[in-house]
Amino acid sequence: MKITKLTLKVVSVPLPAPIPSARIIIKSADCILAMLETDEGLVGEGLVFTLNGHRLPVLHEVIRSFEPLVIGLDPGMSGAFWSKAWADIAFLGHRGATVVGLSAIDMALWDLRGKQAGLNVSKLIGSCRETVPLYRSGSMRLSSSIDQLQDEAAGLVKEGYRAMKMSLGKPSAKEDVARVRAVREALGPGIKLMADCNQQFTADRAIRLGRMLEEFELGWIEEPVPYHDHISEGVVAAALDTPIASGESEYARFGMLEMLRHKSADILMPDLQRMGGPTELLKVAHLAEVNNVLISPHLFTEMSLSLAAAMPNALFAEHMPWFAPLYGEPIRMDADGNAIVPTGPGWGYSFDPKAVERFEVR
Repeated sequence: MKITKLTLKVVSVPLPAPIPSARIIIKSADCILAMLETDEGLVGEGLVFTLNGHRLPVLHEVIRSFEPLVIGLDPGMSGAFWSKAWADIAFLGHRGATVVGLSAIDMALWDLRGKQAGLNVSKLIGSCRETVPLYRSGSMRLSSSIDQLQDEAAGLVKEGYRAMKMSLGKPSAKEDVARVRAVREALGPGIKLMADCNQQFTADRAIRLGRMLEEFELGWIEEPVPYHDHISEGVVAAALDTPIASGESEYARFGMLEMLRHKSADILMPDLQRMGGPTELLKVAHLAEVNNVLISPHLFTEMSLSLAAAMPNALFAEHMPWFAPLYGEPIRMDADGNAIVPTGPGWGYSFDPKAVERFEVR
């Protein structure tokens, strides 16, 4: 089997309602779909994105720049592609758009390898489980009132979720504590609750707030300080009993290795497009396992599920349903709120052609 064509499609998926985050108001998830066609009719799919369409043309050109390295390639030689591409981007660096562009091709290659073998990616690697604990994010933002927080939390429980995440970062710690208390009261003790600081705090403020939140037994406190300040992350992690989760903004195994050296997080959160694709993300998962650190892959649920199923140290997969409208079927959950790992070849989820046409930016 040989790859004969790289097709890129740009889609803009509007969010049901704008989401105020720590830095911007998020209105849409704008994606580049990378599809690798072969001489045997199989097609591998990958996806990378940016928010509100910012710098989407840059990403498009970066992905296209890998075309000479992938056309004519046997999908089974995806490791050779990744090594050549990693060397090829060295001059511009191993962070930012270059790595994100590489990720799109690597995702599609893994999908192709699974389809070529007739196996889901989880089984291609060697799966550890048939279900993966799932948590819902993207709800319970800072813009919600306390009443809205409780309604949103109760609504997610009705949908079947048994773990979810809320945002922190109100002007006073007392406000954040009151909001967490309200959500915990709405959920009861049997539902896991995590909290995301979105990199807004200094280490001392994060520690003070974290100590005030200990009574609520949060599953984790996420990104308490700016992501690049791994020393301060380590200070916060050492000071609190509540686990610290971080890493979604870091790039590749070298960034994650720096976090491990500083003991910056109890739970690493590698992002599939910032890692450089599945090839590198799996290296990070093994690196974390050696250091007795848990993993919770960031976003990309339709692909992360198969990868997390093959990671003994995967704690959760995240479900932010931004990309769900692009796929032909939804994420399935069991009665305990775990995601059921797909069994179809490749990622087990494929783009819905009608949805792609509906959201495509021409």
